[in-house]
Amino acid sequence: MPLAVGLANSNAHSGGLSALFVGRTVAEVERHLILDTLDFCGGNRTHSARILGISIRTLRNKLNEYVEAGIQVPEPGRNRA
Repeated sequence: MPLAVGLANSNAHSGGLSALFVGRTVAEVERHLILDTLDFCGGNRTHSARILGISIRTLRNKLNEYVEAGIQVPEPGRNRA
């Protein structure tokens, strides 16, 4: 389940959110949130950036970092395989 969907469906009072975050770095959580939001938006970077509350430039920079680290990033307009 994508992290963004998991967050929307989890119950914060039952520890659902802490189960998603405990033991993970902020960078890992951020990466999953960005990639899951991109999937949710069908690869649309502009829409994803708006939802995340970041500039399109910041989103592109983050995605370029992920590609350089060997992490699969979908092409614009596509979801991850």
